[in-house]
Amino acid sequence: MRVIRTIVAALALGALVNATSAGEPDPRDWDAVLADARGETVYFNAWGGSQNINAYIEWAGAEIERRFGIELVQVKLDDTANAVAKVVAEKAAGKDEGGSVDLIWINGENFAAMKRQDLLMTPGWAEDLPNWQYVDVENKPTVRTDFTVPVEGLESPWGMAKLVFFYDEARTDPADLPSDAQSLLEWARANPGRFSYPQPPDFIGSSFLKQVLVELVEDRSVLQEPVDEATFDAVTAPLFAYLDELHPAMWRSGRAYPQNYPAMKQMLADNEVDIIFAFNPAEASSAIENGELPDTVRSFTFPAGTLANTHFLAIPYNAASKAGALVTANFLLSPEAQARKQDPKVWGDPTVLAPGKLEPADRRRFTALDLGVATLAPDELGPALDEPHPSWMERLEGEWKRRYGVGN
Repeated sequence: MRVIRTIVAALALGALVNATSAGEPDPRDWDAVLADARGETVYFNAWGGSQNINAYIEWAGAEIERRFGIELVQVKLDDTANAVAKVVAEKAAGKDEGGSVDLIWINGENFAAMKRQDLLMTPGWAEDLPNWQYVDVENKPTVRTDFTVPVEGLESPWGMAKLVFFYDEARTDPADLPSDAQSLLEWARANPGRFSYPQPPDFIGSSFLKQVLVELVEDRSVLQEPVDEATFDAVTAPLFAYLDELHPAMWRSGRAYPQNYPAMKQMLADNEVDIIFAFNPAEASSAIENGELPDTVRSFTFPAGTLANTHFLAIPYNAASKAGALVTANFLLSPEAQARKQDPKVWGDPTVLAPGKLEPADRRRFTALDLGVATLAPDELGPALDEPHPSWMERLEGEWKRRYGVGN
């Protein structure tokens, strides 16, 4: 039986058959949650642009069905905002129960929007999950703060992310690699056409804008607050002056952009560009394992720091299968699922768990992992730069489109 049925996000999901009873399941009574969840179908809305991530979700679905009697249906998204828009539309239509979205892979502005509009299940559930006990709240504070917005148990941490750059050492001398945004501009001028970034609002492309802004802004503290329209132009002037200089030196002189990270990765493989970047330190090793990049690709980062964040799982307030969504989120937080996810041969996504909190057998799951030839050691990743408030991403994307938008 095929456990995960792929559904294109733009298609109607049809009638759901597992609407929850009145009230919300309480994860503090886990036996009751497990009983309520059996037989439910969980519609998991998650970005579907990566074959290895989709395969991981399919594995998780098989395990969840076998162990808990829950069917997991991945609703593949090209933009998480599409899932948020569904919930917004359902609330406007008065559909406060039996909603079409049960679980969302989310963070940043999408989480902030759902929290602001009261579109999420009752606060606190995430920290009541049985596997929360293993989360590294001491050393990974972003598991409780999503792009400066307090999480308050409204979403469960799923993985860690840090911006890391990749290059092919068969073509590029490591001694010539840039060490910050300014030296990247100089490198691009010296190597015209050999760098690009995905077109915003693609998440990776927008993250590049934020990385440059964080490096160049006069006072970083203003980025931790919501955008002030009165000062937006002045604060972002260094970023857009930088882009004005960078674009003519980029691939196709900035007149076209890769659609997303997979497209940019293919450009590195095809020798169209020499430097790319992703939000996963193990991405290059994973791509090598999967035959997507040559084994001469290596990673580097900026010594002064790059952006870092956590990505999460959230349950809408009107989800039809809340108990099943809780069980799914808890399984994906388990040491078994987290260790498999961190394996570059599977996905390579860093864990949110603290090894010291794990039982010896579970700790060995992580210590046994070969993180790959292209993965930097934790002490080589450099400092973590704070993500700006979510309002900055939306505002930067709008201004970028106004100034440079192509292919719209």
